[in-house]
Amino acid sequence: MFSGVTGLINRGQKLKGTVVLMRKNVLDINELTSAQSASGIIGGAIGVIGGAIGTTVDTLTAFLGRSVALKLISATSADASGKGKVGKQTFLEGVITSLPTLGAGQSAFDIHFEWDTDMGVPGAFYIENFMQVEFYLVSLTLEDVPNQGTIHFPCNSWVYNSKLYKSDRIFFSNKTYLPGDMPAPLKKYREEELVVLRGDGTGERKEHERIYDYDVYNDLGNPDSNARLARPVLGGNTTFPYPRRGRTGRKPTKTDPKSESRSDNVYLPRDEAFGHLKSSDFLVYILKSASQNVIPQLQSALPLVGKTEFDSFEDVRDLYEGGIKLPTNILSDLSPIPLFKELFRTDGEQALKFPVPKIIQVDKSAWMTDEEFAREMIAGLNPHVIKVLKEFPPQSKLDKQLYGDNTSTITKQHVESSLGGVTVEQAISNNKLFILDHHDPLFPYLSKINKTTTKAYATRTVLFLQNDGTLKPVAIELSKPNPQGDNYGPISTVYTPTKQGVDGSIWQLAKAYVVVNDSCFHQLVSHWYIPFSLTLFLQTKINLILLIYVYVYMYGRLNTHAVVEPFIIATNRHLSVVHPIHKLLLPHYRDTMNINALARNVLVNAEGIIESTFLWGGYSLEMSAVVYKDWVLTEQALPNDLLKRGVAVEDSSSPHGVRLLIEDYPYAADGLEIWGAIKSWVEEYVAFYYKSDAALVQDSELQAFWKELVEVGHGDKKNESWWPKMQTRAELVQTCSTLIWIASALHAAVNFGQYPYGGYILNRPTLSRQFMPEKGSKEYDDLAKNPEKVFLNIITGKKETLTDLTIIEVLSRHASDEQYLGQRGDGDNWTADTAPIEAFKRFGKKLVEIEQKLIQRNNDERLRNRYGPAQMPYTLLYPSSEEGLTFRGIPNSISI
Repeated sequence: MFSGVTGLINRGQKLKGTVVLMRKNVLDINELTSAQSASGIIGGAIGVIGGAIGTTVDTLTAFLGRSVALKLISATSADASGKGKVGKQTFLEGVITSLPTLGAGQSAFDIHFEWDTDMGVPGAFYIENFMQVEFYLVSLTLEDVPNQGTIHFPCNSWVYNSKLYKSDRIFFSNKTYLPGDMPAPLKKYREEELVVLRGDGTGERKEHERIYDYDVYNDLGNPDSNARLARPVLGGNTTFPYPRRGRTGRKPTKTDPKSESRSDNVYLPRDEAFGHLKSSDFLVYILKSASQNVIPQLQSALPLVGKTEFDSFEDVRDLYEGGIKLPTNILSDLSPIPLFKELFRTDGEQALKFPVPKIIQVDKSAWMTDEEFAREMIAGLNPHVIKVLKEFPPQSKLDKQLYGDNTSTITKQHVESSLGGVTVEQAISNNKLFILDHHDPLFPYLSKINKTTTKAYATRTVLFLQNDGTLKPVAIELSKPNPQGDNYGPISTVYTPTKQGVDGSIWQLAKAYVVVNDSCFHQLVSHWYIPFSLTLFLQTKINLILLIYVYVYMYGRLNTHAVVEPFIIATNRHLSVVHPIHKLLLPHYRDTMNINALARNVLVNAEGIIESTFLWGGYSLEMSAVVYKDWVLTEQALPNDLLKRGVAVEDSSSPHGVRLLIEDYPYAADGLEIWGAIKSWVEEYVAFYYKSDAALVQDSELQAFWKELVEVGHGDKKNESWWPKMQTRAELVQTCSTLIWIASALHAAVNFGQYPYGGYILNRPTLSRQFMPEKGSKEYDDLAKNPEKVFLNIITGKKETLTDLTIIEVLSRHASDEQYLGQRGDGDNWTADTAPIEAFKRFGKKLVEIEQKLIQRNNDERLRNRYGPAQMPYTLLYPSSEEGLTFRGIPNSISI
């Protein structure tokens, strides 16, 4: 607190300060997305880049003189209105040419404030920008403040011309306060800033604004353009419940007043934009990876070395071993373009030659084994879906009047020969049977999907836990709709393991259909990744950077992207930047709203990229709304998720309160270590600021945040009984731990293995183009002659494979400025309180210890699921990583 210090500063005292900022970056990805047409964007981008190299409008000297003004605000001395006194206007002075703490792209300036005796101790400051161009304000640091030492003001915000704001921009010091503890002279400033951030709910938002508000997903269609482009509103109704997104305030369409009109740019609060370094990383890596897909799709280079399909598995491996050779004239045409020239730098990665995925680095055929197929359900891309099987045969929750009887046709006779001498009843009793169930969510859409070129099944896979700890698939059921109608129920076929001959090939195909569904559900409930082509780009005139961004966007994990956005909005509307919970959660919100905003504009819109190229077409977003119906926040905490799926049981003697039924379950075992560290850190942090449950109940900002989150942000589920009441510290700890887990470790587990596993399309196909060959058909006969060719004709084609690899190579990379769990971009300056800083350091050290523990686990040869037949150690939950394609590392947030 600031008691007893007024008067310690001599009259006429000059306070020395350092202002750190970043000039507007001409390569900022959000700026480039504002270009209006594809026809001019390439030339425009060249001009922008050339201009950046030659001259800079907002040079450092432009900040001097009377360009940027600051005024300190007292935290201890109030004026007649009760608000902290405001000091004299002061301008930036000289440029500091060397400052060890400066980050990439940052510049520092001297400043000296006149600060008289009666002003007390500074606790905030105003800033005004009189230039026409905005800048990114990083921080202000005051030095040698009497009886205080250094006072740090973290800012991290874009500052536009002052005439654009209705009130001056204000920033607070890094001291952390609950609302009731805020120094009285600063309370009104704190309240006023939250009012600014909430806005008044009217009007169309402008680029410079920082207003956070809610809306439903009503901007996906374009009915004014064509009736076929009308789309249902997601959110605000019982048919398609959905989390809320950020409000833009665009006008309603003329055709449908419930739908919002579309525009080239989608508003998001300005400070939610990508940082400079991250944006430049996207530009480099995305362009490099896009070269591997965009260039082959140029019409002048379309015959892909004379073949449009893979003929053999060796053809697939040639993507990594030999690469795709382009005609010299194509390379020479592209190389002079500055943006494309970046693609062909000599950095060791030959253009159009993909890195060898980890799944085939040691053994090129291990992916075909049943053990690897099963292992990836607990250590692969989708390790949080498998469930214990409690009833046999597996049941369905689908409405029988609409979809007939969907009870599984898998019988005891199908599986008992593979259970090592035990019966189905014994296996169930001993928790030895598990199921990967992709039936109920998909079956209602199959009739529509199968009218397209895609041919899909609903699938169920039953697995047996063997004595050596590995899982063994014992039956796969493929179901498709009855031609007479959905209400007649499915037509199902059950396949069992066979290794030899045509039956062995059929079994391999059955596993492929399962993986196709698993891959697609990974995108539905984990991410969306969207293939796109340069041809479509030229036809639709989508600007270049949005084209590029398509390759890095993974939209709407209902357990990550979409469900987190309401938390971000509510946090900024009701928790001040000096509130401890705002500071706790802020690193885990980074970039999420930006990703979602860009997606609504070009990815998930009517006849956009998802609907044009994704497996489920126009039903993709509807299906995500169906998934949201079953979303429960409290079940996203890892221990609760494991208990819900029946893969763990409560056990107070176990370190994290649960005991795994599959002891060697890499995702769960490693995840519990990370979960435990997160929760311990949050417990210590919350206990420091809330000394009792009563203090939490009396926290007006926290209570307003929680009320609005439940009733508005997730308003379609506001009446659910499972919502925490937010009356105890334990509820706050569990909720914050769950949010951090979702944004960091869970996202890492399902994201950064995409290329290592899915980069080999044979292991993780994303499409099925034909139904299973039936006896008597040409395809069935061909299985005996050339099983590889039949397999390749059914799964993802060559062009789509190139697209998929391009996307997931980018998605699986870490950027150079990635902030990992246990790290913060603002060092020790995010709070002035020593105890939380020390607790956070202990959290970081604990994560280092956990990583060493996980390394030791991977060296234990008894744990076969940790490396499997592919000899691919499970490293996805190692907390640390370097930049690039590393198959490890837990970033703080959903930044891609």
